[in-house]
Amino acid sequence: MQQKKSTASIAQIILLILAGESVFILPFVLPRIFRPTFLDVFELTNFQLGGCFSIYGTVALLSYLYGGAIADKFSPRKLIAGSLFLTALGGLALSTFPSINTLQLIYGYWGFTTIFLFWGAMIKATRVWGGTTKQGSAFGFLEGGRGFVAATIGAIGVYIFSVILPSNIATAMLVERQDAFRYVILFASGLAFIVGGLVFFFMDNSEKADAPINTSDSSLKNIKEVFKIPSVWWLMLIVLSAYVGYKLTDIFSLYASEIMLFDEVKAAQVGTFQLYIRPIVCVVIGLLADKSRGSLWIIFGFAVMLSGALIFATGLVQSGLNFLFFLSLIITATGTYAIRTLYFAVLQEGKIPLAITGTAVGLISVVGYTPDIFVGPIMGYLLDNSPGIVGHQQVFMMLALFSALGLIASIRFSRLGVLKNS
Repeated sequence: MQQKKSTASIAQIILLILAGESVFILPFVLPRIFRPTFLDVFELTNFQLGGCFSIYGTVALLSYLYGGAIADKFSPRKLIAGSLFLTALGGLALSTFPSINTLQLIYGYWGFTTIFLFWGAMIKATRVWGGTTKQGSAFGFLEGGRGFVAATIGAIGVYIFSVILPSNIATAMLVERQDAFRYVILFASGLAFIVGGLVFFFMDNSEKADAPINTSDSSLKNIKEVFKIPSVWWLMLIVLSAYVGYKLTDIFSLYASEIMLFDEVKAAQVGTFQLYIRPIVCVVIGLLADKSRGSLWIIFGFAVMLSGALIFATGLVQSGLNFLFFLSLIITATGTYAIRTLYFAVLQEGKIPLAITGTAVGLISVVGYTPDIFVGPIMGYLLDNSPGIVGHQQVFMMLALFSALGLIASIRFSRLGVLKNS
């Protein structure tokens, strides 16, 4: 009986991992890995792509809030499956290489499909899976597994693109690049649809799991209760600062192309390489957090991310210095992924009740994920108006400033936890 229970538990976290990354492959992972190609085949500037991300973030802002309340009332199974199905449909529209106006509509649509039904449900399901003593491991496995899935899908995508693209990459026509990239998009869409089916049929497929969760508290009362918790306010700043770092990992493949002078396939391979750092860091940090306090490792993450950002901001990392480029990338990515692993794993350390997890996650996310609105346009503006190394330096200086803000917020959050436990 115990073995069956353990097997079922492992199956649940695997499904959460697959769903947790498959839903974001289309809107985020493909532009991150293939950024130079993505800009080329859709004929976009950095600023225009940033505008698409901004529209996504604006729609996601309301979706975080109301989606969090829904996650406290309904089972994750149908919410997550529905999100994956709807997101996959958006990929079919993307594969037609629409105009900028239609592309903006697609990103607004994804802001709803990937957040409203999905985000709060995934975080709450992971917190329940981790129990009271394994929150670090739960979120470490989730985030690490998502990183492995993203890297694997990215590697397959790069392979598909390189096989279909003519051998002479530099002279390939726009239509040839689009044809090759269309197969990558369709692959990602098909994967999201398949994972949605797996979730629908195999995740918590019991009558109890499908039944709405009854609660005597109204959504408004839950919101008021969450706002009274001091740790929530510091977590908002922690997630905000950490997410700026995560959004700026989009720049590494572009940096490889523009500054390190790699070709499109090698630049995409750099984007995939950084994703393989994620599972290693996330699992190790998650396990370490269970043996100490998660907030201490968040402090560590911000300090490391700040160090990596400052190296890039100096402008020392240039063509020919490949070792320094990859070392600086690893440092920055390690800090970024360490924080991302744990900022929802410390909900228990912050004394946030399990019953209102969805609402708390929704409110924290409303502030914490606002970089979806402003980072893309700012990064695009800096890169387009200061071509070459200068624009990249400015972007990494912005990362350094937010790293410092996050470091301060995480120290205050950690001290708050010590005071509560004393």
